[in-house]
Amino acid sequence: MFRPLRRFKQQLPEEETLEVLKHAKRGVLSVIGDDGWPYGIWLNPYYCETDGCLYFHGAKEGHKIDALQKDSRASFTVIDEGSRDEGGWAYTFRSVVVFGHIQFVEDHATALDLCRKLARRFNPSEDDIEKEIQMAGARVQVLRLVPEHITGKRVHEA
Repeated sequence: MFRPLRRFKQQLPEEETLEVLKHAKRGVLSVIGDDGWPYGIWLNPYYCETDGCLYFHGAKEGHKIDALQKDSRASFTVIDEGSRDEGGWAYTFRSVVVFGHIQFVEDHATALDLCRKLARRFNPSEDDIEKEIQMAGARVQVLRLVPEHITGKRVHEA
């Protein structure tokens, strides 16, 4: 069902691929939008090593939610920081693409727990996190991307 990586010599081992996902600060979630048009949106991910799923948070309404209610298929793409060749212009970086289906996390306590885990990646203050959850927790929708296929690749721009 999924194509093999065309440049297979650049494919990352599974462990390295998951490491990129675990440390990714942001990426693009792509869904099938209005009238079949692709719709991509930048999101901050939380990769859960326990279940192998990616989690995102956002509003309970909007283009992304409407699209996912019609078709749960999605892909999520991230790249790492990469590095520039010494004295050159080219970058070497690792990219990961995850294909899967999105599920809406319906249990509110679970959703808030996942929001806390995601927030800790960006804000070390538990007080700040709890204040934000008190303010916006009732309006948050957490999404779970259940992977069906994951590929990682080392890219050298030269």
